[in-house]
Order: sequence, then structure tokens, then C-alpha cells
Amino acid sequence: MTEKQARPERIIIADEENRLPYSKGLMAMSIMATGLSPEKAYSVAAEIHETLRDEGAPVVTTEHVRNTAEKVLERSAGAKYVEIYRRWHSVSLLGKPLIILIGGATGVGKSTIATTLAARLGITRIVSTDVIREVMRSLFTPAVIPSLFNSSFRASDALRIPLPPTTDKLILGFLEQAATVWVGVKALIERAIVEKTNFIIEGAHLVPGVIESGFFKDAFVVQFVLAVEDEEKHRSHFESRDVQTGGSRPVERYLESFSNIRRIQEYVLELAQQKKVPVFPCYNFDSTLNTVLEYVINQFFTEYSEGEVGEKMLEEAIGTPEENLGRWLF
Repeated sequence: MTEKQARPERIIIADEENRLPYSKGLMAMSIMATGLSPEKAYSVAAEIHETLRDEGAPVVTTEHVRNTAEKVLERSAGAKYVEIYRRWHSVSLLGKPLIILIGGATGVGKSTIATTLAARLGITRIVSTDVIREVMRSLFTPAVIPSLFNSSFRASDALRIPLPPTTDKLILGFLEQAATVWVGVKALIERAIVEKTNFIIEGAHLVPGVIESGFFKDAFVVQFVLAVEDEEKHRSHFESRDVQTGGSRPVERYLESFSNIRRIQEYVLELAQQKKVPVFPCYNFDSTLNTVLEYVINQFFTEYSEGEVGEKMLEEAIGTPEENLGRWLF
């Protein structure tokens, strides 16, 4: 037998009735959930492929691929990444969808983190609360729900009732708009539960405390807030965004209301502390992304393993990859 024959070009993953070709691209997407960069994840996936080819067997089991992946990942990245990898793929076998809610004031980096987080976790559905607000605006006129027709940091302009002089109109307007948009957010989450689809929702309207513990029993809801507490760095986010979007989100509009945006952030951070919702600083993109990734996976894993299903079922889920061919890997 020649060397070429001993090292099959194509590896088939087979368990009982299922047969799937090994895919470096899909494996790389799976590995990215650990926090590794796309380049490093693809390099590890390619190394896994070469390791399987070196073994000479053209057909392998899911369990064997998983064990090989863990060995290569530990050798290439370290034990920490193996543990995150195991946790993410054990919880991916569950029947409940993962709903991630990313809050924070305008301009702190929510949409950027949400988009990349979705790619790393293999989540295909992501929506901004601004989009939800836009949809709701098409259903109502300004006369019916005026709070929908201003930005979150200008929602106070739509207040129609007389208020005491001591009332903080900025915060009241913001909360009124957030409560209205929450109707749409709730509908999206309920739909995701029906479809058992993982979902990321990001936006300033996701105020800490709007979701009480156990509100959605048929989903795992993970909520956190992003913040930029340094004023100058926060201001620079708008300038960078103006360049990246080609002026479609002009910096002047946001800087004119910058003091309002900062006051809303201060209020949201106070709520987060009261409601024990974690806050992650968003200064360095890679650092924030990795911190968020680890938090989401650990929260999901902990809630499941300590919840109603129990550790026994978790062990069974991890121990029967042949019943979940493709789900943990792809």
C-alpha cells in the first residue's frame, strides 16, 4: 500500500445511519466558539484533518473526531480552550434555544460585538432593537405612540403628559421607549422558543431588570451590558463608526446629544449593579469578545447543569455523540 493510499484525502464521519464528510470550515466555525481567532481556528481544524488522515482510516466515528479535536486543540491552544469547547458543545445538544441580550448605551460597540459573537457561536439570527422599533413605527402613527419616533437619547421629546419639575425627563422618555420596544423583543423571543432557534438581540432598549429570572422557562436567556466609561474613548467610537459606515451614521448627530447618551449609560450601569447584570468594558475588541464568549458559555453550561435537567442528563448528552451526529461539530 502506497503512502497516498494510506492517507485518505477525504474523511467520512459515520455513526449508524448517518454519514458526513469532515469539513475544515465547519470545524473551524465550531472551534471559534472557544475564543480563538478565525485564522487560528482554521489552522487547528486543518491539523485535525491531517491527524485523521495520518491514521489511515477513511471512515471514523463522531466520538473519535471529537476526541482528536480535543487533543489537537489542547496541543495547539491549551487546556482552557478544550474546556470551553467541551462546554459549548455539550449544551448545544439541548432542546432549549439560547437567547443573548446585549444592552448598553448608544455607541459602545453592541452591534460589532453581537455580529462577531454570532459568527463565533454559529448563531444565524441577530437583530437590533432599533430595527424592532422601526418595524413598530410602521404599524403606528406618531399620534398613537410618539416615543417610537425619536432616538433613545431623544425619546423625552415625545413626552406628552405634564411632569413635576424634578422629573428626569431624559430617563423617563428613554424608559417609556424601552418599555414599548420590549413588546417587540418579547414577541421575537417567544418565536425563537417555538422554533428552538438561538438568537442574539442587541440594543440600548435592553434595560437591566426588564427580564426577571425564569421569565422564559423554555429558553436560556443570557443578558449583559457593554459600557465605555471613559468619555473620550466613548466619543471616539462615534468618530470611528462615522468612517466605517461612510457617513450614513453621521458623528455630528450623536455628538450633539452626547451628554444625553452619557447620562443614559450612567443610569443603565446603576440598574445593572442593582439587578446584578454583568457589565463588560468595551475598549479592546478582542479582549471584550473573548470575555463575553467565555461568560455566555459558562452561564449557559452552569444554568443547565444545575437546573431542572440535572447533571446526569448532561453527562448522557456528552456521552452519546453518535446520537447527535453533526450537531456538536457543525
